[in-house]
Amino acid sequence: MEQQFAQIIELLGEDLSREGLQNTPKRAAEAMRYLTQGYQQDIHEIINGALFASDMEEMVIVKNIELYSLCEHHLLPFIGKCHIAYIPQGKIIGLSKIARLVDVFARRLQVQEKLTKQIADCIFQVTQAAGVGVILEAQHLCMMMRGVEKQNSVMTTSMMLGSLRKDSSLRAEFLNLVQNKN
Repeated sequence: MEQQFAQIIELLGEDLSREGLQNTPKRAAEAMRYLTQGYQQDIHEIINGALFASDMEEMVIVKNIELYSLCEHHLLPFIGKCHIAYIPQGKIIGLSKIARLVDVFARRLQVQEKLTKQIADCIFQVTQAAGVGVILEAQHLCMMMRGVEKQNSVMTTSMMLGSLRKDSSLRAEFLNLVQNKN
């Protein structure tokens, strides 16, 4: 990967012997491996037994989980936040594991629509919840830095599964609680 970055930099017309670029191919390769580490992560290792028996049957919401991903079309970042709700059905998941699961899928080449679905499907499967809802809001540098160059656009995607899909009152509760700034 390091050699490929060196070639790209040279094709741009830059001089790799220039002081500021001498170690850039190595740093760029390391950064790309970090930004795409989700491909090497295992969901079961991330969960690591952090599922706990519970009689909780009310909605659990985690809001404003920041995420950073790379657009699979241009390899430019998109940055945003994720809101997740689930309705436990006999077990709850450790709070930090929810954020870690978001990172597993965000740290891959992505489109936001697919990322939203992957997060929802994973949490639904892992927790065996009665329902799961995921809302993802992000700004895409591929739209901000190039192309139409719209600086204030925010893309919002959602996925509702199980009871959050079927029951409009549960879905409304989730949407209302996510919009509540307190």
